[in-house]
This record gives sequence, C-alpha cells and structure tokens, in this order.
Amino acid sequence: MSTTNGFAELGATGPVVDDPAVRAEVAAAFARYEAALVAGDHAVLNESFWASPATVRFGVADRQRGIDELRAWRATQGPLGGRVTYGTEITTFGTGTAVVTTLFRYPGRPVVGRQSQTWVRMPAGWRIVSAHVSEVGTEAG
Repeated sequence: MSTTNGFAELGATGPVVDDPAVRAEVAAAFARYEAALVAGDHAVLNESFWASPATVRFGVADRQRGIDELRAWRATQGPLGGRVTYGTEITTFGTGTAVVTTLFRYPGRPVVGRQSQTWVRMPAGWRIVSAHVSEVGTEAG
C-alpha cells in the first residue's frame, strides 16, 4: 500500500507517511518556533524543545546536550531579525514523529543556513528532540 506521496507504508500496519493533518500540526509548531527565533522569544524557544537530558542541538559553532545546557545557551542569544526560511520540507511518520528541514538566510550575509529538526508528539504537544544547524557558502545552498 502507498501513501499519496509515493512512499510505501512501513509494513502492513505501519505508520502512514505525510498524513496531511499531522503535517499541518507540525507546520504550525515549526512556524511558531521560527517566529520565536526571529523575535528572540526564549520562553517559546525553550518550550519547543523536549525537556530532557537526552535533547541534543548542534549549532553552527556550538552544541548543547540536554535541556539545561540548551536553556543556558539560549539565554545568551538575541533575536534573529531578518531571518528568512525557504525550501522547508516536512515529512511525518505516523501521528507522532516528524522531520523538518529548511534553508535560511540573513540579509547582507553571503551564506546559506541549513537546519534539520526531529519533532516528536509529547503529551504537551510537538517538541524538538534533536536539531542541527550549519552554514555553507551560497553556491552550495
């Protein structure tokens, strides 16, 4: 059996890939996160991550292991005004897991940013459990 995007289901009773309702939920959570990045809203940014010592975030020149390190690092960061995302892809697996990838730019900076996040549905809502951010020259974007 195939889903509408051509991916086969993972087994006869496996999760459906890219259910439109689940994708819409993750898209809303991701949009909220991105708006918080631009505004420097630390409360929303911190809430967006899984509150666990197992949470991991690799940044351009930093890394955090666990929610405590992540929150401490986040407190030192300002708003990311002018950040623009594009090429965002959301792939969902069943009703509880999603991968989001996006590219981003800042005005006047000659680099392309890449971002990937794994989101999991928790009792309190969608949370990022792992994230990676990198930058490359514009020609490699």
